[in-house]
Amino acid sequence: MDTPKNAAEVLRPFLGRWRGITEIASSAWGPARTAEAEAVFSAAAGGHAVVQSYRHKEPGGAHLEGHGMFTVDPAHGGTLWYYVDSHGHAPSAPVRGHWTSGTLGFERRTADGVARHTFRVEEGTLVHTAELRLEGRTAFSPLLKSVFRKA
Repeated sequence: MDTPKNAAEVLRPFLGRWRGITEIASSAWGPARTAEAEAVFSAAAGGHAVVQSYRHKEPGGAHLEGHGMFTVDPAHGGTLWYYVDSHGHAPSAPVRGHWTSGTLGFERRTADGVARHTFRVEEGTLVHTAELRLEGRTAFSPLLKSVFRKA
């Protein structure tokens, strides 16, 4: 799947509006909780990009909004992802992802550690997971898991 192609072709299974639940793991940022979530993946720039919009709202009113852009690196293959959310931690550069058995995975390195994200569509369900390995630690800890169905 990493053959250079149009991003909309590579990410075709993700395209559309999805609704579901995000399970947020207990962490330094708060207790374990769930949130109603929505994700939209839309082709843009003539199909050379896929724009991602994500939003979740927790029962207590807290919410998160994020936007990303996926594209394909025509020179080296691979899928590139640039993402920023309402927490304001914008990456300095896009992250290079790789496909493994139908799952698109990314590892974003920062001074604080490594965030690992995976995306897959399986039997009509979109699943996005995120794990975090803080600097000085050897293992990843769950951060969130979102499970969506087409809206």
